[in-house]
Amino acid sequence: MWRVMETPLNCAEEQQPPPASWSTVTPQESTPDRNDKGNAVGFVLVHAGAGYHSESKAKEYKHVCKRACQRAVDRLKAGALAVDAVTAALVELEDSPFTNAGMGSNLNLSGEIECDASIMDGKSLRYGAVGAVSGINNPVLVANRLLSEAQKGKLSAGRIPPCFLVGRGAHDWAVNHGIPPCPSEKMATKFSLSAYKRNKHKMELAEKVDTGFNHHSKKRRQASETENGSGLLDTVGAIVVDREGNVAAAVSSGGLAMKHPGRVGQAAHHGCGCWAENTSTLNPYSTAVSTSGSPFLASEDCVLGGVIVLRCCRCSDAQPSPDIQAILVEFLWSHTTESMCVGYMSAQDGKAKTHISRLPPGAVAGQSLAIEGGVCRLVNTPTTVD
Repeated sequence: MWRVMETPLNCAEEQQPPPASWSTVTPQESTPDRNDKGNAVGFVLVHAGAGYHSESKAKEYKHVCKRACQRAVDRLKAGALAVDAVTAALVELEDSPFTNAGMGSNLNLSGEIECDASIMDGKSLRYGAVGAVSGINNPVLVANRLLSEAQKGKLSAGRIPPCFLVGRGAHDWAVNHGIPPCPSEKMATKFSLSAYKRNKHKMELAEKVDTGFNHHSKKRRQASETENGSGLLDTVGAIVVDREGNVAAAVSSGGLAMKHPGRVGQAAHHGCGCWAENTSTLNPYSTAVSTSGSPFLASEDCVLGGVIVLRCCRCSDAQPSPDIQAILVEFLWSHTTESMCVGYMSAQDGKAKTHISRLPPGAVAGQSLAIEGGVCRLVNTPTTVD
């Protein structure tokens, strides 16, 4: 494992950060599970949002990441490709009441839940997404279905199938394609409802401040905004490589708290929320990325966001047998927020590893950078049939 912490960023002056000192990278093969059947190969890396993860809920955050990894690996062991595995991981993250995606998402100004999600297949470079969709508990399922339907070719009369749908149109398309609806009120949790009430009260106070020009109240409002912002968790995501070396990425989010109804966040935008691309003649590496937060808001004084990344390639070193293939996977996560919860697992591991990465003491969120990651070697040994 390698680790780089607290690389300064200067967002206001848009300067390049100074070089970081890297520790030694030591490749390690994944340890096979003794009870593992067959020769399943694959790897998954997930995150439960970049923001602030309280110590009191650390166990819950780690547990949902562990379950998401296990769901993806179960699909890989069943022979599924990367797209299906990454979707399975996202469903688990969306179903958790502790994440800002699907169940328990932030409420908008109208007190409703509107979700964004997208998915990308590195093999075909196809992409599917939904934005500001209400009444769907697992928006990633809609994004995945849009992707798979588009792969079937043109519709009747030569119409082009959609790859990105928003609002009511996305909801109706999902229901018509067998994805069950879920009333928005059932997607809200006690935590998200109480957060909405607090935020609404703060907005009312802020409006009084803006009207009355009360200097001391304005200071209190700004302090309140800082405190509230530090506790927010944004997008969840996952990236996967399967036994064939295909990569896929997915992302899902309930969006910003108190956002304007109809707002579509970065999670749904092509090339912004996630990216996946298989190796090609021009690029020897397959790459998958899933982002969180708002790292592209150049007008902000502090850049708050996170990202998970993997790249992989076929091992070029000599193998004991031409039938034995190996995939080298390099992976990392990085964030400028106070913390980021991640989990990762290979199909040859007995259980997932989870970790809450935090900025070191004294580091300033939005102005410091944490990077952690590792390397694993996935070995595919064909089974012998008598």
